[in-house]
Amino acid sequence: QVQLVESGGGLVQAGDSLRLSCAASGRTFSTYTMAWFRQAPGKERDIVAHISWSGGRLYYADSVKGRFTISRDNAKNTVYLQMNSLKPEDTAVYYCAARPSSSIAVVTTSLRYDYWGQGTQVTVSS
Repeated sequence: QVQLVESGGGLVQAGDSLRLSCAASGRTFSTYTMAWFRQAPGKERDIVAHISWSGGRLYYADSVKGRFTISRDNAKNTVYLQMNSLKPEDTAVYYCAARPSSSIAVVTTSLRYDYWGQGTQVTVSS
């Protein structure tokens, strides 16, 4: 069982930066694939970024490539999402997700993730 707690969201202006954090409980964090998803009002929950258990395999949605960076610190049981050059269209609730996996294959489907945080709101004003 893994519990995830996100933090770091807020209200910013276009062009600003934010760093989201997701703290995980449990001793097996290093064996979990982690991802960030986001969901805007009236839209589906879409993947933003993915990081394999070792940190060696990364994936980014096209809409955030070059602006967002996912990373993890297995010693701190934490995954991060650094968001730069934020745009109004980045406004959404951001969720951290985890799935146990020894594979480095990219998993972009939300249904394949077993554990979710409560979400943190990111609002970008123009």
